[in-house]
Amino acid sequence: MRLSRFACVAAALVIATPLVADTHVQPAVQPGGDIPANFRGAVPPKGGDIPQHFSAPRADFQYVRREVNIPMRDGVKLYAVLILPKAPGKFPIMLDRTPYSADKATSRGNFGALPENILSPLAAELVRAGYVVAYEDVRGKYKSGGDYVMNRPLRGPLNPTAVDHSTDAYDTIDWLVKNVPESNGRVGTFGTSYDGFTTLMSLVDPHPALKAAVPINPMVDVWKGDDWFHNGAFRQEMISYVYGQTATKDSGEDWFSSGYDDYTSFLNHGSAGAYAKAMGMEQLPFWVRLTQHPDYDEYWQDQALDKILAQKPLTVPTLLVDSEWDQEDIYGAPAVFDAVKNRDNGNAHLVLGPWHHGEENGAASSLGPLDWGSDTGKWFRQNLLLPFLDEHLKGGPQADIARVTAFEVGPDRWQRLSNWPSACSSGCPAGLTPLYLAPAKRLGFEPPPALAFESYVSDPARPVTYRQRPTISPWAPGSTWRYWLEDDQRFAEARPDVLTYETAPLTQPLKLEGTPLVHLVASTTGTDSDWVVKLIDVYPAHYPQKPEMGGYELGIAMDVMRGRYRTDPAHPQPLTPNAPLTYQFALPNVDYVVEPGHRLMVQIQSSWFPLYDRNPQTFVPNIFFAKPADYRAATQKVFTGAEATWIGLPVVQ
Repeated sequence: MRLSRFACVAAALVIATPLVADTHVQPAVQPGGDIPANFRGAVPPKGGDIPQHFSAPRADFQYVRREVNIPMRDGVKLYAVLILPKAPGKFPIMLDRTPYSADKATSRGNFGALPENILSPLAAELVRAGYVVAYEDVRGKYKSGGDYVMNRPLRGPLNPTAVDHSTDAYDTIDWLVKNVPESNGRVGTFGTSYDGFTTLMSLVDPHPALKAAVPINPMVDVWKGDDWFHNGAFRQEMISYVYGQTATKDSGEDWFSSGYDDYTSFLNHGSAGAYAKAMGMEQLPFWVRLTQHPDYDEYWQDQALDKILAQKPLTVPTLLVDSEWDQEDIYGAPAVFDAVKNRDNGNAHLVLGPWHHGEENGAASSLGPLDWGSDTGKWFRQNLLLPFLDEHLKGGPQADIARVTAFEVGPDRWQRLSNWPSACSSGCPAGLTPLYLAPAKRLGFEPPPALAFESYVSDPARPVTYRQRPTISPWAPGSTWRYWLEDDQRFAEARPDVLTYETAPLTQPLKLEGTPLVHLVASTTGTDSDWVVKLIDVYPAHYPQKPEMGGYELGIAMDVMRGRYRTDPAHPQPLTPNAPLTYQFALPNVDYVVEPGHRLMVQIQSSWFPLYDRNPQTFVPNIFFAKPADYRAATQKVFTGAEATWIGLPVVQ
C-alpha cells in the first residue's frame, strides 16, 4: 500500500509538469557521430587544445628570434639562437659561443617586445645598432649535440678528435654567412669569461669571414692566474663551479654546501680532494684530470692561449677587455696582449676598465665602495666597442681607438696609451721603483741599512680568511663574491699571522701604470709554504668626501704564490727549512693614482682561505690529497733590508 501511494504521487507530478526540453541534460554523442548544433564549439577538438602551429602576435616586437641547428664537420649539430634587428637589411653577425645556454642568454628578465627584455645591455645595444646577435651552445651542453669537454683543447696530443673550439667556430661562421639571408658576410666573435675563451679560440686558424673579435675577461692560462690556480695555489672556491658545470649536460645538478660558512665547510673536510670526494666528484672526468695535474706541466702549458696565439701573427682585429678588479680571470686579457702585440700588424687593442668580472656588459658607475661618477660600462660600449665593430664589420667609419685605453683610478678618467704596461713590466725589474719593507713594520722608498726580519706563526688549523666571515659560496643567494677584491682589508690587519707594513702619508700623487713585482725574501720552518702579498691604498682616517671610507684599506693588487714552485712551476721542490729564500712573482695590472694624504700598505700572510686551499706546510706529492697529519704549523720570517724584500712599483711621471 505504501508503494502504491508513492506511485500515485509520482504520476501526479509527471502529469503536472509542462512538456518542455531539459536544456541541462547533455544528449549522448556517439564517437564519430554528428554534434548537435547547440554544442558545436564546446567539445574539445580532435588532437586536443594545442594547435600544430601557432602564429604569435609579434608585430610590435623590435627584434626577430630564430632558432637554428648548425652542422659541424663531424656531423654533430650545435643549437643556436639568433636575435635579428626587425628592420630589413643586411647585417653583421656577432657570435657568442657559450656553455651557459643560448636559451638563457636570450631570455633574461621578463619576456617582451624590446631587445632589452631578453638580452644583456651589451647584446641589446648591438641589436639596436644593427647587428645580428647569435648565441650558440658549445658542443655537448644544453641543446647542442656531441660531447662536452671543459675548455676543450686544440686538436693534438690533448685532444685526439678532429674537432675543437677553433673548428666549431669556423664551421659555425661558415654556416651563418651562407644560411642567414640577413647576413652581410661579416662576422665578429665576442663573449665573457668562458665565452671569452671561445672567442680567443676562434682566432686560431680563423674563418675568412671573421673580421673582429672581442674577448672580455677571457680564461687564458688557468694555472698561472685565471680560474683554477694562481701561481700553483688551487682556487678551491671553484669546486662548486666544476661540479655544476660538468655533472649534467644542462648544469641542473646544484652544489649543496655542508654549511652556510664556506670557511667552516672546507676546514671540516680537510683537503680540497677530500671535500670533492664527499660530493662524489670522482665521477667527474675533468675534476679527476685537474687533480692529476697540480703542477704547471705540459697539460696546462699546451692549453695556455697566450702561448698558442703568440705562435703566429694576429690577423683579426681584436679588442681585448680586462677588468682591474676581476675576481675570476684577472690574468688573461693583458697576457694575450703582451704575447701578440709585437707582431700583430696593429690588430691588438687592450681595454683596462674599473670593473669586476663581466661588469662592463652592463651598468658600471660604481664598484663596491668606489663611485666613478659616470657609467663606465656604457662609456666603453658606446665609445670603444661599437666604433671598433662598425669599422671592421660595417666598413667604417674608421674608429679613433688608441692601442690601449685604460681607466685611471684616482683621477677617475680614461687614458689613451700607446702601449701597456706604460712602466716597465715584471720582465725587467730594473725599470720598476722598489718599495722596501723595513723594520718596525715600516715601508719606504729608501733601502733599510741592515738585514732584519719580522715573524709570525702560520697555523693551517686557523687559516687567514680571504674576507670577513661568514664566507658564503660564490654562487649562493646573497653572495657578494664579485666584490671581494674591494673588501676593506682591516679585518686581516688585525690578525697576528698577517704582517703589515705601511708608509707615511704621501705628500704628492703616486701614479702606477703596469705590473707590480713581488721580490720576497722569507724563510719557513716547514718544507712548503704559500705566500700572499697585498698592495693596499690606505685612505686617510678622516675622509670628508665619503666619511665611511675613513681609514679604508683598499686592495690595489693582491696575489699568491705556492712556495714549492719557487724555482720551477713544472717541477715542485721542497723548501729548505729555516733558509732565507727568494720568491719572485707578478701582481695583477694596476692603473692607479695613490693620492696625497693616503698611505701605501703591504700585507704578507701564508693562507687565503677558503678561496685557496691550505698549504699543509709540509711537502707532499699532491696537496689535493694531503692527509690531516700533513698540516702543521710553521714559523715564517720575512726579511727586510737593501737586498731583502721589496715590491717593484710601475711608477710613471
